[in-house]
Amino acid sequence: MTRVVPPVAVGTRRGVLSFWDLVALFLVLGFVVLLAETGRELLRPLPKPGVTAVILDPRMLPAYAARTTLRMLAAMVMSLFFTFTYATWAAKSRRAEVVLLPILDILQSVPILGFISVTVVFFMSLAPGLMLGAELAAVFAIFTSQAWNMAFSFYQSLRTIPEELTEVARSYRLNPWMRFWRLEVPFAMPALVWNMMMSMSGGWFFVVASEAISVGGTTVTLPGIGSYIALAIERRDLGAIGWALAAMLVVILTYDQLLFRPLVAWAERFRFEREAGLPPPRSWVLTTLTRSQLVAQATAPFRAAWRWTYRAASRSHNRRRTTATHERIVRGIDRLWHPVAIVAAAAALWKVVQFVSTGVPPAEVGQAFLCGLATMARVFVLLAIASVIWVPIGIWIGLRPGAARFAQPAAQFMAAFPANLFFPFVVSTIVAFRLDPNIWLSPLMILGTQWYILFNVVAGAASIPSELRDIATNLRLRGWLWWRRIALPAVFPFYVTGAITASGGSWNASIVAEVASWGQDRLQAYGLGAYIAAATEAGDFHRVVLGIAVMSVFVVVLNRVFWRPLYRHAERKFRLA
Repeated sequence: MTRVVPPVAVGTRRGVLSFWDLVALFLVLGFVVLLAETGRELLRPLPKPGVTAVILDPRMLPAYAARTTLRMLAAMVMSLFFTFTYATWAAKSRRAEVVLLPILDILQSVPILGFISVTVVFFMSLAPGLMLGAELAAVFAIFTSQAWNMAFSFYQSLRTIPEELTEVARSYRLNPWMRFWRLEVPFAMPALVWNMMMSMSGGWFFVVASEAISVGGTTVTLPGIGSYIALAIERRDLGAIGWALAAMLVVILTYDQLLFRPLVAWAERFRFEREAGLPPPRSWVLTTLTRSQLVAQATAPFRAAWRWTYRAASRSHNRRRTTATHERIVRGIDRLWHPVAIVAAAAALWKVVQFVSTGVPPAEVGQAFLCGLATMARVFVLLAIASVIWVPIGIWIGLRPGAARFAQPAAQFMAAFPANLFFPFVVSTIVAFRLDPNIWLSPLMILGTQWYILFNVVAGAASIPSELRDIATNLRLRGWLWWRRIALPAVFPFYVTGAITASGGSWNASIVAEVASWGQDRLQAYGLGAYIAAATEAGDFHRVVLGIAVMSVFVVVLNRVFWRPLYRHAERKFRLA
C-alpha cells in the first residue's frame, strides 16, 4: 500500500517545521550543548595535589554520567575507525594477516593498567597542567577495552561473506572502495552492532580504572561515574554505590534508546537472511531522523560528497593496470615480508629483555610464569562454565527476534556491571566465612567477559538461514540431533570469535579480579593479574613490563596453539555459504 505523506511534512519545504523536525532539532541541540559543556571542562587546570575532583553527592551524578558517557562515545568512534582499517587489512592481505593477528592477540592480552601505566605520562605531556591530557589518557584506556572485540568480529565477518554475494559484486564490477561500503560493511553490520554494544559494556567494566588512575606517585582522578565508584569503595559508602548503580542504569538505557536501538533497527536492513513474518525492530530515533526534512537537508551535502568518492575511486581503479614490473615488486615484497617481520620481532624482544633484566632478578621471571599458570587455570575453568551456560541461552535468544529485542538492554546492563561493585559483598563474605580468595575471587574475572560469548552466539543464531531451519523442520530434527546438526555448527564460528575475545578479556580482567578491596579489607589471589596490579600500584615499570610480557606470551601461545586452529576449523567446516 502506498504511504500518503502527511500535509505537515510537505509543508516543511515551505518553511513549516513538522513534528519530526522539532524532535530531531531538540536531539541535535541537546547533544551540541552537552559537547560544549564538556569541551569547556577540558581546558581547565588539573586539581592541585590533595584536592578531590569527585564528591559523593548524588546531585553531581548527572554531570559525572555525562562526562563518562562522552568519554565512552569518543572511544567508540576511535574503535570503529580502528576496526574498519586494521581488521580489513588483516582479512584481505595474507601477508599482513600473519603479523596483524598476533599483534591483535598481544594488544588484547595487555591489561588496561599496562596501557595506563605506559601512556598516562605521554598524554599528560601533550597538555601540561590541563584536564585535556588526563581526558585523552582516559579515552585511550577505554578504547583499549573496546577495539579488539570489534576488530575480531569484523575480521570474522569479512572472512565468511557468502560466495554468491562476492560473485554479485564482481558482476557489477564494484571497485574495492565501493565493495567495502556496499557489500562488506553492510554484511558485517548486524554482528558488528552487537559487538559494539558488548564493547560499550566492556568499557563500563574498566571505567573505574580509566577515571581513577594511580601509577606510582602519579594520581589522576577525573570526574565520572568510575571515579565516583572508586571513592565510594574507598570510603565503604554503600549508599553512594547504590546511587552510582542507578546512574549507570539510566545511562545504559539512554544509550540503548538514542544509539544502539536505532543502530539495531538500521542494521536489520542488511541482514543476509530474515525470518519471514516477523516485524522488523523499530526505533523512534531512527524514525525521527528518516522523516525529518531538516536532517535530510543538512545531510544532503555529505551524501553528495560520499557519492563523489565512489566515482573518484572507480576512475582511479579503471586507470590502474597490473604490469610485469608491478608483479615482480609484489613478489619481492612477499619474499622480504617474513624476514623483516621476524627481525623486527626479535629486536622488540631484545629491548624488552634488556629493560626487564635491569630491574628484575632472573629467578622472578619463573615466579611470574607460575603466576601465569594459576591465572590460565582460572580462565579455562571459567570459560568452560560460561560456555555451558550461555551457548544454549544465546541460541534460544538468537532464534527469537522478539526475545532478542527484550534481552538486549538486559544483557547490556549485566555486561556493563563493573566487578568493583561486587567487592563489598565478595570481600565481606570471604572474610566472614574465611573462604579461600584463590577460589572465590575467581568468578569476578568472568563477570564482564562472559557476555562476549552470549552476544556472539546470539548474532550467530540470528544469522542461520531460514532455508536451513525449514529443512530441519521438514526432516523433523529435534532434541540433541537438532543441536548437533544445525544449531551448534551454525553458531560455532561466532562462538569461537566470542571465546577468543572472552579469553583475552578474562586475562585482562584478572588485574581487577585477583585483587579486591573494601575499605581497609584487602584480599589478593595468587596470579599474574595480582602481580601486575601490585607492580603498577608501586610504580615498578620493570615488573609491569615483565607481567605484561608474560601475559602476552600466554595469550599468544594459547591463541596460536588452540584458538586459531579451532577458528580455522570452524571457518572451513561450518561456514554458511
